Amino acid sequence: MPKTRRDFLTAAAAGIAGIAAGSHGEAQTPSAPPPQPTPAAGTPPAFGTAPAVGPEISPATVAEAEKLVRVTLTEKDRAQAAGNWREAMAGTMERRTGPKKVALEASLAPASRWDPVLPGLTAGPARDRFLRGKADPEPVPKRDDDIAFAPVAALSRWIESKALSSERLTRIYLERLRRFDPKLRCVITLTPDLALEQARRADAEIAAGKYRGPLHGIPWGVKDLLDTRGIRTTWGAEPFRNRVPDRDAAVVERLHRAGAVLLAKLSLGALALNDVWFGGETKNPWLLEEGSGGSSAGPGSATAAGCVAFAIGSETEGSIVDPSMRCGVTGLRPTFGRVARTGAMTLCWSMDKLGPIARGVEDTLLVLATITGPDAGDLSSVPSRLDFEADGAVAGLRVGYFPPWMVESPATEVDRAALETVRRLGMAPVEVSLPDWPYGSLNTILFAEAAAAFEELTLSGGLDQLRMQVPDAWPNTFRQSRFLSAVDYVQADRLRRKVAQEMARILSTVDLLLVPSLRDEILTITNFTGHPSLTLPAGFVEIDQARSDWAPDPARPLPKFSPKRRVPHGVTLIGRLFDEGMIGRAGIALEKAFGVRGERPKGF
Repeated sequence: MPKTRRDFLTAAAAGIAGIAAGSHGEAQTPSAPPPQPTPAAGTPPAFGTAPAVGPEISPATVAEAEKLVRVTLTEKDRAQAAGNWREAMAGTMERRTGPKKVALEASLAPASRWDPVLPGLTAGPARDRFLRGKADPEPVPKRDDDIAFAPVAALSRWIESKALSSERLTRIYLERLRRFDPKLRCVITLTPDLALEQARRADAEIAAGKYRGPLHGIPWGVKDLLDTRGIRTTWGAEPFRNRVPDRDAAVVERLHRAGAVLLAKLSLGALALNDVWFGGETKNPWLLEEGSGGSSAGPGSATAAGCVAFAIGSETEGSIVDPSMRCGVTGLRPTFGRVARTGAMTLCWSMDKLGPIARGVEDTLLVLATITGPDAGDLSSVPSRLDFEADGAVAGLRVGYFPPWMVESPATEVDRAALETVRRLGMAPVEVSLPDWPYGSLNTILFAEAAAAFEELTLSGGLDQLRMQVPDAWPNTFRQSRFLSAVDYVQADRLRRKVAQEMARILSTVDLLLVPSLRDEILTITNFTGHPSLTLPAGFVEIDQARSDWAPDPARPLPKFSPKRRVPHGVTLIGRLFDEGMIGRAGIALEKAFGVRGERPKGF
């Protein structure tokens, strides 16, 4: 008969004494304890009295582990910890190591979830309203290339009026994808048969008077971490390159219902990190010597090159902002919880967000209006409203900015000019500040959740198949994360709430924020607090060296340029929770004032 936890209490104490006596060396195997009496009826169980499991450890083992979590114990404390580790702590691993193993399905979310709306506060607009821009589009251009670079706002008007057929537009984009993908490496799976079938259906429905809305007949691409029924969804990673799901992700299903035309599954850095996947590095159309940025690498590259009308990307910590910034396109990262992630690869349950990448601000709101809303498969998704007026007034809006950030790298003259444009448009710049806290420690949460999401791949050795094995790639991070402290995870979670309270304070004094897009602190903060962001092109800068998402590697130096190369540069607006309409309205006014949206990368 198995013994109770109480039966092991005295045995554990005897083991501690034995190890404590030899705490300057390796632990000795304790002798078998004498039989213990059966505890009296009504005696409760105690911690540290479970059956011993797992390997023996010694005080020296504990001393080495202290280095990983940066704590220091006394020799006596180490001896006590090692003495009953097998009875007190090893059982916490039983779910994984057995003997009673339990498999955790990939679709199983943690019991706890992050709610970006703090208790006692409300978020988002009080009404649902969506007013498109009133300006009529120009006539359909004669050249296919000019059509390809038109914004969704114009394409949808042409298709609705039957001035342009969905089939013609679809063929234009399919031809461009085939022609430019060898340079860009932005496509994982092209879907021409499905696309042409959907385009013809859209044309037939529109001809019959059944118009589904602004995305009807519009060709698009999707980051290859959203499931597509019967079409492989690879997550950009070698172990999953032949994975074929049997149902569509919620966002894919919504876009199908809207009549949009799926052209391709677009590339992402393997398991949603940076821009290298099993097919190579996805390139920036503006500068083919560098990657497009990640991890929504394909959506950024394909949209910038006029190969899709819009794309769906995802962001955990920068994956929409980064490629939008580098490729000169517009990316909208919605509030955490607004867009259901059912059927999307999980990297971090409490941070992952899905959002559109397009060539104009209004385009991203048109897409968001279609994909927004909860789904039962995503426990963090919630009902929300969207109040957007494309031609709404912006005069008087209070735009917060952080003065030191505007003069420090990575800010440029483009960022500073954007702040002047805010003033010129009648908006009111307001200085704001943040406490000097260790925001990077929040990444304990990201690393722990990501390592949990890919635990099986890590422990089975499947990570060895990934192309990138450098220190800052997922394989090393997932392995390191096995040693994160659970106590530090909880403390990081508490800090997360403290940071959210600070963001609530700041956004109670202003309507939105203007920030340098890749400023590390705000990128980290707003992804953990769940605030929405809009990144849009604001001008151009000149660079003398290619850029990379990867840590510097002397063995792989980045190309240098003389003369310098001209590349787009964007700014980012941060909004209140669920107030994407506000940053969309301000973004459209800034977009018109910047006057750079129509510029295209040479050669495309």
